[in-house]
Amino acid sequence: MRIDVLTLFPAMFEGVFTSSILGKAREKGLVGLNTVNFRDYANNKHNTVDDYPYGGGGGMVLKPEPLFAAVEDVTSGLESKPRVILMCPQGEPFSQKKAEELAAERHLIFICGHYEGYDERIREHLVTDELSIGDYVLTGGELPAMVVIDSVVRLLPGVLGNETSAVTDSFSTGLLEYPHYTRPANFRGWEVPEVLISGHHGNIEEWRRKQSLERTWRKRPDLLEGIELTPKERRWLDEWEAQERSGRDLPEKPE
Repeated sequence: MRIDVLTLFPAMFEGVFTSSILGKAREKGLVGLNTVNFRDYANNKHNTVDDYPYGGGGGMVLKPEPLFAAVEDVTSGLESKPRVILMCPQGEPFSQKKAEELAAERHLIFICGHYEGYDERIREHLVTDELSIGDYVLTGGELPAMVVIDSVVRLLPGVLGNETSAVTDSFSTGLLEYPHYTRPANFRGWEVPEVLISGHHGNIEEWRRKQSLERTWRKRPDLLEGIELTPKERRWLDEWEAQERSGRDLPEKPE
């Protein structure tokens, strides 16, 4: 995969692109991570990339010329058109499903804006996707782009040491991930669940599925909508709901 990031602050990506999983993936040649300062494509003597909005109002708006020129330069000579992703609060909420979709692409371009917003012609005629990482506003699109890039790159074949890691992550199965344990088996009197050291793979898988389902039911019940459950899993949910109702119905203990 090739990823190009159009930004006014390329230095912000130096540590992210050279460290941890992203750095290793880059060293292995599994992904090309590049930054492009779109100020270099400004068409005026002062290299300005923003201007006052027509109709008045506060803030400055990114001009279309530098961004169009930067994208056209980056894609010059390519046979296929890449996905051009605009990071902005108005975009589609980013999700694991979207990460998996983008991980299937060969080339991604991220546009990181600043100031009040973008000239609307950038949205209408340049980008293919608009993404948001949450219902809040940041000073620019750099941090959101880093989040999306990290989420996408870790899904590429060969990037993670254990290929099953990405498959069992929270949200990849539609549910939150089950609990993990490692040595020692007994730490300060807190013991690892016996099933995990039993060696019975069928029981372990069932325990993990049950734990994953219960965590989701307790922490993110909204994720259960649309999840296809087996009759046994539905019985588990009924039992937990009954236990919770029973707990709520208990009289308060006297002081």
